[in-house]
Amino acid sequence: MNDDLIPTARIDLLWIPLGAGAHVVRTSGRVFEALSARWQHRAACDLYHSALTVTVPGARFVIEMTPVLDADGARRGVVAEGPVGTRLAGRLRVFRYEIHRWRDGIIPDENEAHSVISVSDDPSTATRLLDLVPLVPTPVWGRDELAAGEMWNSNSVTSWLLACSGVDVGHIRPPDGGRAPGWDAGIVVAGRMRPNPRVVTPTRRSLGSVCPAQ
Repeated sequence: MNDDLIPTARIDLLWIPLGAGAHVVRTSGRVFEALSARWQHRAACDLYHSALTVTVPGARFVIEMTPVLDADGARRGVVAEGPVGTRLAGRLRVFRYEIHRWRDGIIPDENEAHSVISVSDDPSTATRLLDLVPLVPTPVWGRDELAAGEMWNSNSVTSWLLACSGVDVGHIRPPDGGRAPGWDAGIVVAGRMRPNPRVVTPTRRSLGSVCPAQ
C-alpha cells in the first residue's frame, strides 16, 4: 500500500509563554505570578498558555481560547464564548473570550512556542476531540466558578479537551521551570463530566501546575 494513501491524524499541544507578542499581557502575567509566588512562599515561575492543533485526513484545525477579536467569529470557527472577570462585564466584547475550532487557522504566537508535544496520533481520538470543542464549559475566565480549585482559563480548556478525549494527561507538564495555571481545573471538571480511568485527578496539594514541585 502506498504510504501516501494511509490516513494520518495528530494532536499537538503547544506551550506558549504567556503574553508572547503582547507586552501588556506579559507584564500583567509577571505581576500576577510574583504576587502568587510571594503568597505561596515559593520562587516565581515562567507562565505558559496552551493551544492545540489537530490534524485529521484532509484538514488541520487550531483549537484555542483567545480574546474576542471582532464580530466575525464564524471566519475563525468560533464555537463558544464566555465572560472575562465578571458576567456583567461580559456583555461587552472586550470582556469576552472565544473558543475556536479554526480550520486551516493560525496561532499568532506559534513561532514563540517553547515546546510542541505530540500527545496522540489516534484518528478516533483526534475526531472525538474536534467533536467536543463546542461542549467545553464556559465559566467566567479568571475565576473558579466550577469549584475546581483554581481559575478557569485557556489551559483549562486544553486539559479538559484532552482528558475528555481519552488522552492520558497525567504526565503532561509545562516546560521545566514553568507553570500553567488553570491546567488542573480542566482535568478536575473533565473527571466529573466524563470519568476517564487514565486520568489521575489532581489533589488540592498539586493544583497550580507545576513549577513548585519540580
